Amino acid sequence: MEEGTFELNDMRFILTDEIEDTHRVHHLVIFPSLSAAEDMKERLKLRSNNIDDDGRPHVFMEGWDIAEIARDVGALIGPCHAFTPWTAMYAAHDSLKSCYGEMADYVSFLELGLSADSDYADRISELHGLTFLTNSDAHSPYPFRLAREFNRFEVEDATFEEIKMALLREKGRKAVLNVGLPPEEGKYNETACTRCYKHYTLKEAEMARWKCPLCGGKIKKGVKDRVNELSDLKEPKHPEHRPPYLRLIPLAEIISMAFGTSSPMTKKVEREWERLITKFGNEVNVLVDAPLDEVKREASPEVGDAIERFRTGKIHFIPGGGGKYGKIGLEEPERERNAQKTLFDF
Repeated sequence: MEEGTFELNDMRFILTDEIEDTHRVHHLVIFPSLSAAEDMKERLKLRSNNIDDDGRPHVFMEGWDIAEIARDVGALIGPCHAFTPWTAMYAAHDSLKSCYGEMADYVSFLELGLSADSDYADRISELHGLTFLTNSDAHSPYPFRLAREFNRFEVEDATFEEIKMALLREKGRKAVLNVGLPPEEGKYNETACTRCYKHYTLKEAEMARWKCPLCGGKIKKGVKDRVNELSDLKEPKHPEHRPPYLRLIPLAEIISMAFGTSSPMTKKVEREWERLITKFGNEVNVLVDAPLDEVKREASPEVGDAIERFRTGKIHFIPGGGGKYGKIGLEEPERERNAQKTLFDF
């Protein structure tokens, strides 16, 4: 723990917390030590009524107040799932400055969330100086939900100081790859009703006063529409330090689609997933890196075909919205996506 991380079963962990401010904006804090986390907890305790029993405590403080305390204890801070229409920076604010005030310059990273990628975020000039993170919230025990998004850093060791330098892009340390879902798969990509999930254009939602004409449910603005509102660039302009963004679909979803099952949590999907993971070690190897002929020999015929279509760009999306994940399909799209690159291409 002296270098800010701890190890369990050959896996290194870094201390983080997600804190909700008075506007219900979620902030990710990365701590250099357990004592720093305890110090911050004590400073927040008097402004919270659930800090002892909630892993994501609510504090009655502004974003800049939380950032100032994070700075004082030596921690890093940035907005979680910044574009999500619930509990996110751009749900409550129109700018980084509005959220963090004079502490905006201390913010070093921004978590994109499932419904956005680097192309979305880099249409907003104020974000060009930040490192983007693609982190997957571990809100579910199902294996296909864990690490469905991750980052690759160029560091000399897995310590807090090395990760800090990578986030700040100091001494040659940096983020070299963001891996995440295609934005269309996210639950809030398009504007939609939160009850019946019917999708609306922004103009239709405004005319309906954000109440679904079909079921009376609440219409929630999608990330794509919110980015269009906030952006000052018609096309993304990636700064020189921005790493590539590799769009990856969870293996269980591809297996489920291939088998024609309604859920990726069926026993049939689970057995196929476990067999492929046992053989190839992890999902990235199955979907991206392992030779395709080897994957097809090990996989069920329909699953092997689906993985091949994913790799060659013959997958299309029905975007998510209103809290419902997007869907993927094998039918030939009108214009095929580029073939999937491997991790070794980056």
